[in-house]
Amino acid sequence: TSTKDLNLMPYRISVDTGGTFTDVVVTDTDGRFTVGKALTDKKRAFASIEAGLKVAAEEIGITAEALIADASLFVYGTTRATNGIVERKIARTAFLTTAGFPDILLLKEGGKAEPHNLQVEYPDPYIPRRYTFEVPERINAEGGIETALDEAAVRALLESLPDKHIEAIGVCLLWSIANPAHELRIGELIEEVLPGTPFTLSHQLNPILREYRRASSTAIDASLKPMMQEYLLTLEADIKAAGYTNDVLVSTSFGGVMHLRDVVQRPIFLVKSGPAMAPVAGLAYVEAEQLDSDVIICDAGGTTFDVSLVRDGLVEFSRDTWLGPQWVGDNLGMASVAVHSIGAGGGSIAWVDPGGLLRVGPHSAGSEPGPACYGRGGTEPTVTDAAVVLGYIDPAHFLGGRMHLDEAAARTALGGLAEKLGESVERAAYAVMAVANENMIQAIKELTINEGINPSDSTLVAGGGAGGLNIVPIAAELGCKTVLMPRTAGALSASGMQFSDIITEAGASRLTHSEAFDFDGVNAALATIDANLDEFAARLRERGFDNIEKRYFVEARYRFQVWELEIPVAGNSFTDAADVDALVAEFHRVHERVFAVTDAGQAVECLNWRGRLIATVNAPSLEPARKPAEQAASASRHRQAYFADGLVDTAIYLGAQLDIGSVIAGPAIIEEPTSTLVVYPGSTARVSAGGRYILTPPEEAQI
Repeated sequence: TSTKDLNLMPYRISVDTGGTFTDVVVTDTDGRFTVGKALTDKKRAFASIEAGLKVAAEEIGITAEALIADASLFVYGTTRATNGIVERKIARTAFLTTAGFPDILLLKEGGKAEPHNLQVEYPDPYIPRRYTFEVPERINAEGGIETALDEAAVRALLESLPDKHIEAIGVCLLWSIANPAHELRIGELIEEVLPGTPFTLSHQLNPILREYRRASSTAIDASLKPMMQEYLLTLEADIKAAGYTNDVLVSTSFGGVMHLRDVVQRPIFLVKSGPAMAPVAGLAYVEAEQLDSDVIICDAGGTTFDVSLVRDGLVEFSRDTWLGPQWVGDNLGMASVAVHSIGAGGGSIAWVDPGGLLRVGPHSAGSEPGPACYGRGGTEPTVTDAAVVLGYIDPAHFLGGRMHLDEAAARTALGGLAEKLGESVERAAYAVMAVANENMIQAIKELTINEGINPSDSTLVAGGGAGGLNIVPIAAELGCKTVLMPRTAGALSASGMQFSDIITEAGASRLTHSEAFDFDGVNAALATIDANLDEFAARLRERGFDNIEKRYFVEARYRFQVWELEIPVAGNSFTDAADVDALVAEFHRVHERVFAVTDAGQAVECLNWRGRLIATVNAPSLEPARKPAEQAASASRHRQAYFADGLVDTAIYLGAQLDIGSVIAGPAIIEEPTSTLVVYPGSTARVSAGGRYILTPPEEAQI
């Protein structure tokens, strides 16, 4: 399809498959956003997508088949890779490393959150020790061959792997980043001895100095290949069979998108890909409202509560992404949008621990069987069940009335919890919400206060189907004065995909320092990065993407420091001392911002160099403004809802009927087709010019 034809095709589709719901967002040429939501089908991704598309198509007034056929863009994100890692539902993977270094994945980085607690179990390595194999070879740090690769031993090793039912192979040799010859030869031997077996070579995926992080990313990428390649290629075939004729893009952990065929070769980019899109959407909505560009984005889905940040209009990135707890989890080893996730979504299960304390999460009811109120066999009390009991969610109007909830089942589930707590069902439900709120507040504080950021100086964006249930008390506790909730909050990540650019990275290692800067070595590393990015850019230009930008970064530190900071680099080469001085000045500036101290006389060490390619995708205009309110908003109905002071008569408003400028004073509830906004007593909600909700929490935090 030519670019001209694409411009004539009216619809853009983005999909986020979560653990509980699959969100479908459709935009048209007028900037209207239409959201379809369906329970996630764990067996076949397209079944849920098709169900969501039918909901969106019905609202637009066309068939799902016509919608797919008239789509110029299809962007897909999923939590499947992340869940596979956390739940260890990955391929049986062999890990090949240099002889004498079999414990890279076992020792990790040697950190421990509680150094004096001797009862903490030693964490398991990502790949079991019995599937780690030592390869006779040794290359030194300068790239010289100390011990030649024993090809006969490697061949014998590979021939033994089928008996161990190995499905994928990760190869991470000690100094392959200095000289990749041995890794490349092992790759050739794998293709020869075990044709068709997916494998990952560390120097191609993540060429950095840090041994554990390179090994971890290699192991994760290899272990995901069998599952995610089949999953994505099946999805692509299903979408094409349904009538879609253009490229399929996939959201990545970079906060951008890539073509599906590129991601199939590097499935590690799918880890945290869904949550990485929430700040992209949050930034777009905040800019549209001309609010403060320091933003905290909260995305409360059915399974998790995700927090991310935008600082000075830029999405925050991290190269320290742990899947699971720090030190004992598994490190992604690669750049990703900084997202902090906890098990505190709408489906999170409430329980009482042996000490009699109420807990919420981390376990979730998911979509199968789901919360008790879903009527699909779930019996455990969840946050969603609590919201139903409290009157925040109307069982007859969930998902715009397409899914009816079982209030009696919710009360029964909460009844057992209430009995253990010695409280009424309503008080127990309110306690569940309060504990969930506290979990979410702590997650926000870890990403803000612990990093020297005052949350009260930021705009708070509420997202996710469960995001509006408790965003007001969260904002009040954090001291945030402005809360923004878009009408598409129920599909925030999928909405972010509509605004995302195509992003990829390439890297190279070259250790040098400011007192004796290695101009030739650094420029060679940057040239290698440029060559990789240019190859990717050439493929993009063939597909009609011409607006391409490259940015460069280096991971640097003061001499004798342990950890690095990522510093932007002005260009793709260094010509003289002035360029080095500019780099050092920028390092001092970033170090001052992060740690509030600089050491002007200290040399700066540079370790890993990276390039990021950004190809702009024409984003849709935001949904058009509605007409200004001519009269005060009127409630569609009233019902009893439970707040701190007990049951209160609460006005219920339908979001679609609220005009610009409407001001809703709490207690009130605003119902959108895919989300619910609870306006607590003492707070107000105003409909902005773009049809979004601007909330002002009560001055007192006590709600």
